Amino acid sequence: MAFDGIVTKAIAEELKSLIGYKIDKVYQPTKNTILLGLYGNYNKLALNICIDSSFYRMHLTTHQKPNPAVAPNFCMLLRKHLIGSKIKNIVTYDLERVVILELEPFGDSYNVNKKLIIELMGKHSNIILTDNNDIIIDSLRHTQTSNNSYRNIFAHQKYIFPKTEKLSFLNVKNFNEFYATIMPYIKTSTPEKVISNTYTGISKTFVKSIIVKNNITVFDKEYLENIYNNIKEVISNINTCNLHFELTQDKKDYYLTTPKTSDMPFCLNFFIDDFYYEKENNDNFVSYRNSILRLILEVLKKYKKRLSNINIKLEECDNMDTYKLYGELITANLYKLNNKHLDKVELENYYDNNNLITIPLDSKDTVNTNAKKYFKKYNKLKNALTIVEAQKKETMLELNYIESIIYELENCKTIDDVNVIFEEISENGIFKDKFKKYTNSKAKKTKNKVKNFNPLEFTINGFKVYVGRNNKENDWLTTKFAKNSDIWFHTKDIHGSHVILKTENATTIDEDTLVECAKLATEHSKAKLSSNVPVDYCQVKYVKKPSGSKPGMVIYTNNKTIYVNM
Repeated sequence: MAFDGIVTKAIAEELKSLIGYKIDKVYQPTKNTILLGLYGNYNKLALNICIDSSFYRMHLTTHQKPNPAVAPNFCMLLRKHLIGSKIKNIVTYDLERVVILELEPFGDSYNVNKKLIIELMGKHSNIILTDNNDIIIDSLRHTQTSNNSYRNIFAHQKYIFPKTEKLSFLNVKNFNEFYATIMPYIKTSTPEKVISNTYTGISKTFVKSIIVKNNITVFDKEYLENIYNNIKEVISNINTCNLHFELTQDKKDYYLTTPKTSDMPFCLNFFIDDFYYEKENNDNFVSYRNSILRLILEVLKKYKKRLSNINIKLEECDNMDTYKLYGELITANLYKLNNKHLDKVELENYYDNNNLITIPLDSKDTVNTNAKKYFKKYNKLKNALTIVEAQKKETMLELNYIESIIYELENCKTIDDVNVIFEEISENGIFKDKFKKYTNSKAKKTKNKVKNFNPLEFTINGFKVYVGRNNKENDWLTTKFAKNSDIWFHTKDIHGSHVILKTENATTIDEDTLVECAKLATEHSKAKLSSNVPVDYCQVKYVKKPSGSKPGMVIYTNNKTIYVNM
């Protein structure tokens, strides 16, 4: 559910336990996040304030975030005015998504009370520092009336509380009053939209969660009363131990509820902290992975276009023998043609039982010159054939490598997994143009770095089996970690992970173990959804890595094949 007015009030009420705590640290890890380090009651806490348009919120946090080497200007200003201050009060009004920290100074420095106003309103969220007379000292975001804003938010302006035309649910006396207010609109819209658009601080997702939880399908007066009672019950339990957050079935959202039974104390702040920490990490991971994937796909497109051009050249080379034939036939019959200017000539082909063949000519040139041109074209294509065939072989290897990178990237689970792939491709010449601005800085950081590999580990019939997660780990697993007597598995001609079965010098490996290892290789390959997948296996001593080959690329001999049906 959205961080609406009800959640804001519930979190703020729980945060009132911080009254009397001193602010001893201020950080700004991202452009939209402020972290306040708090000390009180022999305890250290961190208050996270985020005004990101998608993840706006305020709560205590236990998750550390890296901070920039140089603090931003607003962070420095907050340090100047807030460090040493005590939280005097935490104020909310109605169900507005605004929380005000009233602060009293410490000592004689800047000896005036101040307010830190946190507005949690989607893309209009802000953090505003004012003095005790509501004059703005500064804010994280600046707005002004000249830019279609209804108020000025910048230094030395009077702070104006956000205005709304919505009604206050807290002032509703009973259900009949609630029903009379929403009834004129309920027939033309959904209840969640009507209630959210009518009352301050109640989000559509919150109302929707009530509808889903109570299995409401018909919105008559009785069911609307059920919705009203649920909203009222949640609000009335704010600042009690009866209020909990629960995750939706898809685990992608949450909602406030009052469970019938409660086995243990529940902290709203730390639930929100964990929920958004996982959500932000997942979003950052997806965004990071997709940005790298987008650049790699551009390189893939470039190489596919190169292959297409190479194939066109090879098609031209298919005709080179014809050009040689034309030249020979013209030269052999020059005595008949008198070196005239012709647009075509019909000659006997002594390579084909003297059957007649029509040879096109350029009438601007003599017949002799046309023959020379055909020989020149033949020689040019003959020389090009060797070069183009080598180019095609190289391009096919590059395409195969790029596709292996895409496969690995699509199977990444964490940002660290993506980082390993980024490091690999940033060192590779074929991505030089796309990753040029990152390569130099990245190389400096990783030049003397010791690589730590952590392949997936399984146990099959008492044997340890290891699976590489990326090309570099595949190389390490096969060429450094595995012994000559261990057994190597890989899907035949299909992108996938290297799988190593540690034999521990066992003289024989039963067939069931080999099949299970082959299944593991299939599960960690591009063919995991296919049937009858061929998996090659051999002893590691028969697996070689050619000098200068791409990461993850090997050649092998003395192999056998198992066909796996998943």
